[in-house]
Amino acid sequence: MKDSLWPPHRHIEGLRKEFASQVAVAGIDLELPAGHFIGLVGPNGAGKTTTLSMVTGLLRPDAGRIKVVGCDVWADPAAIKARVGVLPEGLRLFERLSGRELLGYLGRLRGLPGQEVDRRADQLLDVLDLLGPQNKLIIDYSTGMRKKIGLAAALLHNPEILFLDEPFEGVDPVSAQSIRGVLETYVGSGATVVFSSHVMELVESLCSWVAVMAGGRICADGPLEEVRGEAQTLQDAFLGLVGSHRAVAGGLDWLGANAGGAR
Repeated sequence: MKDSLWPPHRHIEGLRKEFASQVAVAGIDLELPAGHFIGLVGPNGAGKTTTLSMVTGLLRPDAGRIKVVGCDVWADPAAIKARVGVLPEGLRLFERLSGRELLGYLGRLRGLPGQEVDRRADQLLDVLDLLGPQNKLIIDYSTGMRKKIGLAAALLHNPEILFLDEPFEGVDPVSAQSIRGVLETYVGSGATVVFSSHVMELVESLCSWVAVMAGGRICADGPLEEVRGEAQTLQDAFLGLVGSHRAVAGGLDWLGANAGGAR
């Protein structure tokens, strides 16, 4: 495995972000191990996307300190972006380029030799089942195809750590299996994947380390087995950590009783 990305002391320290008067991330501390598949989980609005955006240099925090691969994210953002891969939520792509053209452009933009860019693009397009539509404009790509070409772009420069925000959201099972296979191969080489999700079954099947987030705070973090504890599933442990809302008995007494309209 590669050397630890995180020295012994915590390297996400006091991370905080507010939008107007709304606290999105409330001063979190977090240490992440290298060489693992790491899941950042939480309900909608927990602060997962905001946290990943700050960690990857896409959103400036109001307070806190972040170091990744030995570099301060906001003191030296160029150094960080050369060494990490990012697949953000709602990724904006150059839609008037084909998938092949996008990889060729981004690889050369990163300073890779053209022949090496083409070699890597061939392999990525192949394993992600994008060789068929490689010359199709991205504007005509499906959601799953967009996720896959975005992942290819994030991996093209062989980053040390990969950050993914809901990489399986809206993706069909076939595309999801392709993405999963690539990520498992990547982590198997000693690299690190950090991805956000609110699908506990997916996280439990992929991840060896988990951080649970709710209300802009970290509720628990550590190896999957420790976070799951004595609960039967990660879903059960998650609900115990973040709380669950029960419907009030009789609160929806109208629902289904007179289907077809009010009477």
